Amino acid sequence: MTVTITEAGNTNKLELTTSPHLHNQWTTKKVMWMVVAALAPSLLAAVLFFGIYQLLIITTAVVFAVGTEYAIQTVRKQKLSVVDGSAALTGLLLALTLPPNFSLSSTAIGSIVAIGLGKQIFGGLGYNIFNPALVGRAFLQAAFPVAITTWSTNKFAVDSVTSATPLAAFKFDRITAGLSEMFLGSTGGSLGETSALAILIGGIFLIAVGIVNWRIPFSMIIGMIVFGAIFNFIDPVKYPAPLFHLFAGGFLFAAFFMATDWVTSPVTNKGMWIFGFGISFVLIVIRLFGGLPEGVMYSILFMNAFVPIINRVTIPKIFGSVKGAAA
Repeated sequence: MTVTITEAGNTNKLELTTSPHLHNQWTTKKVMWMVVAALAPSLLAAVLFFGIYQLLIITTAVVFAVGTEYAIQTVRKQKLSVVDGSAALTGLLLALTLPPNFSLSSTAIGSIVAIGLGKQIFGGLGYNIFNPALVGRAFLQAAFPVAITTWSTNKFAVDSVTSATPLAAFKFDRITAGLSEMFLGSTGGSLGETSALAILIGGIFLIAVGIVNWRIPFSMIIGMIVFGAIFNFIDPVKYPAPLFHLFAGGFLFAAFFMATDWVTSPVTNKGMWIFGFGISFVLIVIRLFGGLPEGVMYSILFMNAFVPIINRVTIPKIFGSVKGAAA
């Protein structure tokens, strides 16, 4: 809205707009598709290590995510936003958290839940409390616990993979996978989590272009090293070394692509540090003392719930303000 102000013969125009009032080069559409591009190395690694069938899983997840958002917005007579890439990104992230050769029908259900329950039920993009892709993954974990934790191999893969994840092998058999295997990706695990190299390529790219704030992944990495080192020092036989925790499971994938979601992560710098350390602490507790070998999904969803409180208590002090002064 434009207001015309006339004073002493001079006419000035004052433009009044709704928030946000601070803008940068990144539009929602550009950010979403840049993140999709950053996931390309992980997608390629998934196909190379687990076989061409994984493209069907990824395609199914993306199609049903976009289709669900289109259907819900059409029924609600809302402005369609499927072209902004957020639904497609949700589907892609969900697919990369699934095990190799996962059921296509279950994948479709996960995408429907991710968009419908994780995003649209809260009002759409920008209003959701929890990461939508992880909401879909959590539903699949509860609905199909056996299938979601079955790590099968594929005879069409370029390189062989084990039938158990490094975390499961250590937790139940005290077998530690080699760091080089976990770094390159020749281990069992979800489609997007096995190759640390592919994840780092995409993650560093997002930090370099300014889409991802480095504080969240950095605080998660520091937290995992510190907490892992404490327990490893207490009992190096029972508790693995910190580097094992960094490269095993979905930690790095979560640190760069899940925890850094703009909507469900803190907006203050101090809050990002608290958020990252909190995720690592909850994760290390689940891995070492929980019944499941992996818990990165639950640790992020748990900390998502505290983001409003974290934002409130970490509001930067206004320059010149006096504590206790009347408003």
